[in-house]
Amino acid sequence: MNARIPDEQLVAYLDDQLDTEQRQRIDAAVAQDPMLGLRLQWLNRSSLPFKAAYDELGRQAPVDRLQAMLDTLPSPARPTLNRRWFLAAAAGLVVSGVLADRLFLGWQATQQQDNWRQLVADYMALYVPQTLDHLPGDEAAQRAQLHTLDARLGLVLTPAQLTLPRAEFKRAQILEYDGVPIAQISYLDPVHGPMALCVTRSNSGSRHFAQERRRGMNIVYWADMEHAWMLIGHNPMADLEGMATVLRGRLSA
Repeated sequence: MNARIPDEQLVAYLDDQLDTEQRQRIDAAVAQDPMLGLRLQWLNRSSLPFKAAYDELGRQAPVDRLQAMLDTLPSPARPTLNRRWFLAAAAGLVVSGVLADRLFLGWQATQQQDNWRQLVADYMALYVPQTLDHLPGDEAAQRAQLHTLDARLGLVLTPAQLTLPRAEFKRAQILEYDGVPIAQISYLDPVHGPMALCVTRSNSGSRHFAQERRRGMNIVYWADMEHAWMLIGHNPMADLEGMATVLRGRLSA
């Protein structure tokens, strides 16, 4: 079903330009095909936050030094500009360009640290209870799925480690974005709907719990020495942190 829906129609879906029947057809296709959800994510990432990046450049710009450079400009009454002034101006432009590039790259690097959580939130925003409720929940299937995650991410996971009160373990799968694998372990909460524990490789070091909201969902995230983790769902933040505490204790044991 993935290959039958052209990118143009997916873009129209993201821009809310389809009628109800067309949207329902794509919703049903996404529920059956995780790769179609990834295509939607990829197309949605074309809206890069350039304005935010350049707003940050404006805040970091060396205004005083730039103003001092402007103050050195000769007035119209002064003699014709000489070669030395042109060389100085050219050097200033080069330095300013390099500075802007470095500021932009630095801003990009800070955004990449939480980019994977935004990708997961974009994907989870497409989930409804019907996405998961028909999936089998036998332990043999769960172990086979977890083995695939272990092989890609250097983990050793068991169904017993991942059980949660009330929420039912429904599926474990490996996703990938720009060559970076992301493991997703999906649950179905009878009250709050789909939720997921997700993990990717990370070398940023151990980090305590932190909280945030993305796409109308609550997120609790943390990191150990090799992996970054997040628990996402519509559950109250306090409930998610309680579950994350249980999971972290089991996973680090």
